[in-house]
Amino acid sequence: MTEKRWLYKPLPQSPDDLACVDSLCLSLNIEASLATMLWQRGVTCFDEAHSFFRPSLDGLHDPFLMRDMDRAVARLEEAFGSGERILVYGDYDVDGTTSVALFYGFLKTLYDEVEFYIPDRYKEGYGVQPAGIEYARANRFSLIITLDCGIKSVELIALAQEYGIDFIICDHHRPGSDLPPAVAVLDPKRADCEYPYKELTGCGVGFKLLQAFCQNNNIPATRAFEYLDLVAVSIAADIVPITGENRILAFYGLKRLNESPRQGLKALIKVAGFQKNLDISNVVFGLGPRINAAGRVKHANASVELLLCEDEEKADGFAQVINVHNTDRRDFDVRITQEALTMIESDGYMNSKSTVLYKNDWHKGVIGIVASRCIEKYYRPTIILTASQDKVAGSARSVAGFDVYEAIEECADLLEQFGGHMYAAGLTLKVENVPAFRQRFEEAVTRRLKPDQLLPLIDVDLRLPLGQISEKFYRIMNQMEPFGPQNMSPVFVAKRVRLRGLPRIMKEKHLRIDVVQEGSPVFAVIGFGMAHFYESLLTHPTFDICYQLSINEYKGQRTLQLMLRDIKF
Repeated sequence: MTEKRWLYKPLPQSPDDLACVDSLCLSLNIEASLATMLWQRGVTCFDEAHSFFRPSLDGLHDPFLMRDMDRAVARLEEAFGSGERILVYGDYDVDGTTSVALFYGFLKTLYDEVEFYIPDRYKEGYGVQPAGIEYARANRFSLIITLDCGIKSVELIALAQEYGIDFIICDHHRPGSDLPPAVAVLDPKRADCEYPYKELTGCGVGFKLLQAFCQNNNIPATRAFEYLDLVAVSIAADIVPITGENRILAFYGLKRLNESPRQGLKALIKVAGFQKNLDISNVVFGLGPRINAAGRVKHANASVELLLCEDEEKADGFAQVINVHNTDRRDFDVRITQEALTMIESDGYMNSKSTVLYKNDWHKGVIGIVASRCIEKYYRPTIILTASQDKVAGSARSVAGFDVYEAIEECADLLEQFGGHMYAAGLTLKVENVPAFRQRFEEAVTRRLKPDQLLPLIDVDLRLPLGQISEKFYRIMNQMEPFGPQNMSPVFVAKRVRLRGLPRIMKEKHLRIDVVQEGSPVFAVIGFGMAHFYESLLTHPTFDICYQLSINEYKGQRTLQLMLRDIKF
């Protein structure tokens, strides 16, 4: 197994920071380790702690702070007033489909002349495409609202303008050097946009437009808040930071998802087998892949129809079909991942700093997942490519701290199209450019990558001796939810622990041990996929563990247990 880096988060050092932690301890009546974790998350006083532990919808920013919001609202009002046909246009991934369900679902309660359109992943590809514009033209749509796409579609939106079709763009990807000639371009990542929070999802930007529309038209804000379960799903699935405004949206979205989800999400929760309150992780690994599966295996319209469905029986039927798509997706995923790993091991890529693999018959719908799987085994920036119509389409994934988007941007002259984020991107190129792209990308990565970025990283909050763990500690720690990027579930290290009894292997690959530290109770520890530590544990009297806390429920009894992340001897 690859050695992992344990990277400790900064601890308070200066007198001011130490005083801040002391103040949090006193005002919140918590121990220093919990106050330190709050400080690490940017919480420095009682009022900030109150906002952190008790997020409020009143804390959402004024949507009109976003550049072009006034123009977007005015154009939407104009369309309503003159009876124009409106097309809600989204991407086929989770963020795109939840965006369309949110925006179309809301507009449909107020206005009849509205439809939605999602491009076919295989026939059209990502984002605004000629086929979508031709559809709008043929069906007399004069306003297209894009969600989670459009920020780079300069030429196509100019073409639509010639047809008399206006665009409002709601996107959250990085803009190119030129903005499209739309009536309004809503994107907090615009260089000239002073909106206070930059990390909204595409669905989040769509929600802000609805919020502004409600504000301007005396519609109760609660009408928009009814769609926060969809916003929470987009936040979880798009792996955006759960800080600031996203934290508020995710907190109330999860609350709605757990207390009164829309029928479609309720049906998905059922087929995913969840019995208790969902958290961000459940959405990422349980709901997200199922919503994605429709667009990966068939057409993403099925996901939108499920998310909009209000009939319980129909929703259950849709969810069953999507669950079958998800099973098919998993089968593709397993087979293609194995082929990709074999190519790495046999085609001279073992010593590369990056992985770029191409096979023309790989399923386009799972190449992003396959890229992530390859990184689990060979930890380095990875791009998986496959044939798509007469071009090659690719999905890129990155490692901690490395901006894969910037490395791809260095190869822009070899590409037809690209877009994305620091850790995930998509690209299209001609098949004859694949060898040159592979070489140029390897050079870009080699130049930019620091040696330690090739070691998998575990972010550690702090050293927490086992004797400091209690039910109260766990309960307060869990009030830091929702956990996710930039507010991850805390990770701890305990030094020089000892075994109590012999280690056990479960199902040939999982590890179960009981450990104790001087003066502490005995704790059960579960290490999934960590049976490889068994022999070393027998020969080392003490060792350091990296762990997270969880609750084990068995026969009505709840006990604290440690979830193992790594061991160092």
